Amino acid sequence: MKIGEISLKAGAALAPMAGFTDAPCRRMAARHGASFTVSEMVSAKALTFGDKKSFRLMAHGRNDAPWGVQLFGAEPETMAQAVRLIQKVDYDFLDLNMGCPAPKITSSGAGSRLMQDPVLAGQIVRAAVQASDGRPVTVKMRLGWDNQHLTAREVALRCEEAGAVLLTVHGRSREEMYQPGIHPEEIRRVKEAVSIPVLANGDVASADDALRLLEETGCDGVMVGRAALGNPWLFEQIAAALEGKPLPPPPTLRQRMAEMRRQIEEMCEEKGEWAAMPQARSQAMHYMAGLRGAAGLRRACSGLSHFSDVDELIRRVMEENPIR
Repeated sequence: MKIGEISLKAGAALAPMAGFTDAPCRRMAARHGASFTVSEMVSAKALTFGDKKSFRLMAHGRNDAPWGVQLFGAEPETMAQAVRLIQKVDYDFLDLNMGCPAPKITSSGAGSRLMQDPVLAGQIVRAAVQASDGRPVTVKMRLGWDNQHLTAREVALRCEEAGAVLLTVHGRSREEMYQPGIHPEEIRRVKEAVSIPVLANGDVASADDALRLLEETGCDGVMVGRAALGNPWLFEQIAAALEGKPLPPPPTLRQRMAEMRRQIEEMCEEKGEWAAMPQARSQAMHYMAGLRGAAGLRRACSGLSHFSDVDELIRRVMEENPIR
């Protein structure tokens, strides 16, 4: 599979997640076999205002897999201006957000609100493609605004016509947020409607989930989000399953803690301890999944203030989960 002329290895892609998929998270996913990674979403309008925080979200992007910058916005002209402003950033492709369900995003007409206006969605893609310096444009979307208006097929066709080279479809409407389960049959309708590659997204927590979703949707690949937080080994497992190879063994507890420590250390190096540690608390909580005393360990994660606290957390984890 390709994103334009960019060849991708077999495996799952890392979904963009605000507050999580910073550069250290993306590098970690790439090291473990993610086919590509995408940044946290960046406001096109904020970029045009010269917002420094928005530009920092795109820093240190290069990793072991192709990576994209995800922009959100509701105005074609603003999107085009933002795309021109980031041409000096070292990214491989541009991804446009038409799936975020957060009210603060949809209230501006962006994110999944665009699923209500297929024509505008296509215009935004066309503006980005025309402003791009040749780097390909992809789109991440939902099935629609609500279950009475499943517009993904029409939006997909508009995006393809406007020049998008790959689509990722999250299998829920905005109304459904993240519950209940996804609707693979609706993702399949999108895949059957367009000629460009389509990735299925939603509820992939194992290699078996990935294989089943591909069979149910006929898609070209899958994208993984929340299930990969604290578990980057999921990418290795999915890649092996797609290649028909035996799944690698799960990580040991020491490996899990070492990966967590490395990720947080890189966050501190790139952002500074003061900015990194509040974000590290949420990242660390995901590594506690399935451990003995997980509830208490997650509370301990919420108290991380300095990088030295990470070693104390690891000591407590090992103490409460002795290796037999």
